[in-house]
Amino acid sequence: MKYIDEFQDPELAARLLDEIRATVTRPWALMEVCGGQTHSIIRHGLDQLLPDEIELIHGPGCPVCVTPLEVIDKALEIASRPDVIFCSFGDMLRVPGTGRDLFQVRGEGGDVRVVYSPLDALRIAEENPGREVVFFGIGFETTAPPNAMAVHQARARGIRNFSLLVSHVRVPPAIEAIMQSPQCRVQGFLAAGHVCSVMGTEEYPALAERFKVPIVVTGFEPLDILEGVRRTVRQLERGEHTVGNAYPRAVRPEGNPAARAMLDDVFEVTDRAWRGIGVILDSGWRLSERYRDHDAEHRFQVGDIATLEPAECRAGEVLQGLLKPHECEAFGTTCTPRTPLGATMVSSEGACAAYYLYRRLELPARAETTAPSLKESSVV
Repeated sequence: MKYIDEFQDPELAARLLDEIRATVTRPWALMEVCGGQTHSIIRHGLDQLLPDEIELIHGPGCPVCVTPLEVIDKALEIASRPDVIFCSFGDMLRVPGTGRDLFQVRGEGGDVRVVYSPLDALRIAEENPGREVVFFGIGFETTAPPNAMAVHQARARGIRNFSLLVSHVRVPPAIEAIMQSPQCRVQGFLAAGHVCSVMGTEEYPALAERFKVPIVVTGFEPLDILEGVRRTVRQLERGEHTVGNAYPRAVRPEGNPAARAMLDDVFEVTDRAWRGIGVILDSGWRLSERYRDHDAEHRFQVGDIATLEPAECRAGEVLQGLLKPHECEAFGTTCTPRTPLGATMVSSEGACAAYYLYRRLELPARAETTAPSLKESSVV
């Protein structure tokens, strides 16, 4: 497949790995920000192919995983109402709230529908003027523009029975929060390429300079990730800390001006809670005053719902890169995809789900691990 197969070439991967081995002289800890990158790393065994000096720390870039429990409970409350059609992407239906999930609400008679676009939900609202239609708008800068477009069209077309339950978060404040943590070990970042395709790279140079860490915009295929690692390690070995773009086929410095203009029109920056992490200042979006009539949290008066995370779930530590999934006592025992304690086990981008799916149930210490050859790896 064009632009996929080329970036899974094992011979090119071997060359990149040789360059990385020739460059690295000391231990370095890099964080891949996006959950999609984490799944690619674990699926293809890239962390085992890299030299022992390089550790990949899994970051908080899974949109489903960072949606806080109280927002899930707000969704459950709204979806349970008989006058509501609640629309969501499919990966949110299994995310556990307090005592149940959206699948259970649907089983109890709630009208919960899986859609593939917020515009699908807008169409449903237009076809059902006598009912309230709510779309569950979660995610990073990548999914925010189409959600903003849906609200913009609802207002322009007078579709008053459409609203958005918003839980959008932003990557740069999360990087700042990670670097300010006293437990932080991150020395360089592989930034999420799809986020930067929307927002560009202008927010990152100040972070790189402030915290003295290289930030390299990276894609999602094996060669993308290895190239991001190579560029990051090269900077670290040279004592540099700049912003690089290893994903130029999708990312421009200015991002997508039309998408950014839509975001500026519909949303405003706000503080946002991240599941298992807590509130990060200026790390999210909410609907601006102009579009507040389409805010489901206000419309259904669920703003006062507050809940505590279950103590047995250590997803917050996983999302901060402080814990590998297999190091959690509940992993693979009391917490599985069928009986998840947290969203990291059920999301298609969750680190726990990646470790479970690709059978990383137990990992010996790296010093005792023999890295697989490229033929043994799934880089094909």
